[in-house]
Amino acid sequence: MRRLSLTLVVLAALGLAGTAGLWVLIETSARSHIYASAEEIPPAKAGLVLGASRLVRNYVANPFFRNRIDAAAALFKAGKVEYLIVSGSQAGGGRPRGGYDEPADMRDALIAQGVPRERIYRDYAGFRTLDSIVRAREVFGQERVIVVSQPFHLARALFLARWHGLDDVGYAAKDVPLRFGVRTYLREVAARVAAMLDVMLDVEPRFLGAPVQLGVDAPT
Repeated sequence: MRRLSLTLVVLAALGLAGTAGLWVLIETSARSHIYASAEEIPPAKAGLVLGASRLVRNYVANPFFRNRIDAAAALFKAGKVEYLIVSGSQAGGGRPRGGYDEPADMRDALIAQGVPRERIYRDYAGFRTLDSIVRAREVFGQERVIVVSQPFHLARALFLARWHGLDDVGYAAKDVPLRFGVRTYLREVAARVAAMLDVMLDVEPRFLGAPVQLGVDAPT
């Protein structure tokens, strides 16, 4: 029993050390590509807004969603992007109780902030960050986009982008205090492990589909 206990402790310690090392690797690989100022970020044809649900448990407004929308609208109004791709997923047609439609909610929130509808493209196959990043190139034809999300999420997104040969940069949305987003921050630990596995196993997006030309094809 002592040997078994010691073995479990050693394995746990190695696991924690590996996870910490992975966290640092992803942070350092992306740090120089994340911008906090819209004035300093180099322009691109499109911004990619990574999905978040509009509401969280108890049907209250999700601060991650609100801050991403604010950042994306500011980026567009600063003239840094011509188009915005809002990438996420949906569950429950028509958004019944418990359902959600991330791309539609993001589009509507951006329109409410003055972004023209015809400049917003919805991506309904952004099931994971990997899917959103790769589809920006393979479906929407962009070799470089400005990714919009919170800094912790941007680090993972840009790590995946670099692995796939993309020159994406990130525009940081305002962070959410830990007390309001503890579940999200904890999930990020597992998400970074999954991202590394995706890289090691050369995982591809779940779905690609027909190409979409920004400014030529009408937004859906």
